[in-house]
Amino acid sequence: MPLNGLDHVTVNCADLARSRAFYAQVLGLIDGKRPPFPFPGAWLYLGDRPMVHLVGDAEGGPTGSFDHVAFEASDFPAVRDRLVTLGIEFQENTFAAAGLTQIFLRDPDGVKLELNFRD
Repeated sequence: MPLNGLDHVTVNCADLARSRAFYAQVLGLIDGKRPPFPFPGAWLYLGDRPMVHLVGDAEGGPTGSFDHVAFEASDFPAVRDRLVTLGIEFQENTFAAAGLTQIFLRDPDGVKLELNFRD
């Protein structure tokens, strides 16, 4: 069975409110409906899909760490301007031969995020 794309990413976060605000304000995800799990959390939506699942009051788990989460993105100038305005540190990378520009940043818990902008 082939993969069809990214379903969601779960991020353990030390401060749920801080992470919820970061993903909404910086990446434009929308806080949305979440099943009544017996632990604190939030689901952040991209369109009609809960793309980022946050688990609150967590310090990590048995799955260990991962390197980064990558999102397909658009409107590089607007995203770059938003990050500058918000004072978010980031790095840019360009692969001209692949028609790809990237922005790398970190969420409040140190999770590396990659935003890919294709020509």
